[in-house]
Amino acid sequence: MDKIYLILFYTLWFIVKILPKFALKGFSNLIGILAFYIDKKHKKIVLANLDMCFENTLTKEEKLKITKNTYRNFARFGIDFIKNQNSTKDKILNKVVFKNEEIFINALNSDRPIIVQTAHFGNWELFSLAIAAKFGPVSIVGRALDSKSMDKILVKNRTQFNIELIEKSGAAKGVLKALKNKRAVGILTDQNTAKKDGIKISFFNKKALHTPAASIFAQKTNALIIPAFIYKNSNKKEEIYFFEPIDIKKFDKNEAILKATQLQADATEKIIRFKPDEYFWFHKRFKHFYKEIYE
Repeated sequence: MDKIYLILFYTLWFIVKILPKFALKGFSNLIGILAFYIDKKHKKIVLANLDMCFENTLTKEEKLKITKNTYRNFARFGIDFIKNQNSTKDKILNKVVFKNEEIFINALNSDRPIIVQTAHFGNWELFSLAIAAKFGPVSIVGRALDSKSMDKILVKNRTQFNIELIEKSGAAKGVLKALKNKRAVGILTDQNTAKKDGIKISFFNKKALHTPAASIFAQKTNALIIPAFIYKNSNKKEEIYFFEPIDIKKFDKNEAILKATQLQADATEKIIRFKPDEYFWFHKRFKHFYKEIYE
């Protein structure tokens, strides 16, 4: 199976390298539309999630449009991932702008550890590259791909510009070490968790499980949690938006983990409402409490 993945990847890599920019946009749209019509399994999950989150606020036609754009966007992100291999800091930073960057700069100047809480939203592979290129060393928590060959390619791309990868399984030691060494740590916190790993929060006014990992690490290290996300702005530029820091030490110790985790969920919900077609709707976010919507 690894060989098949590699053949597909390098075929796509070759196409991306030879096509001019105007043709590449049409090619990515074509891939997205084909996936939209072929991938019935995940399209059903996307629509179920949209029904949960937007209920009667969006029409069926609007939800289908968001679904179609979601496929198009992730085809675009995949092509951009290929283009970003062996890139330079200048090329990466030329692709992005930063909104409220003074929030992150002030956090860096505070000399406190920093946890960047983000989500599978927008071009998140570009997100970590841009943060590292602009602000310095970053460590990110993630899970290795099942395909070892593809994982090597992913790791090579993700570790540019002094980015450290911390394996999600047993990540605690690596995260604590990174925070101690003043490396900003990026954690994606938007997916459903196993019951033992999550706590109940409100997400789009629905019950959901949410990882408290960022909150726990912040409490242990006195770190600031900064929600931040990347999306395509009205000028067709990738924009990284920083929310106000979540300072866990301001909460009562008995409620701090829950409150800080809920604020992370709130920030994620806010950015999804702003650009719903850039969210990774393909996972079963509400599976624990509303399993029946995916059947």
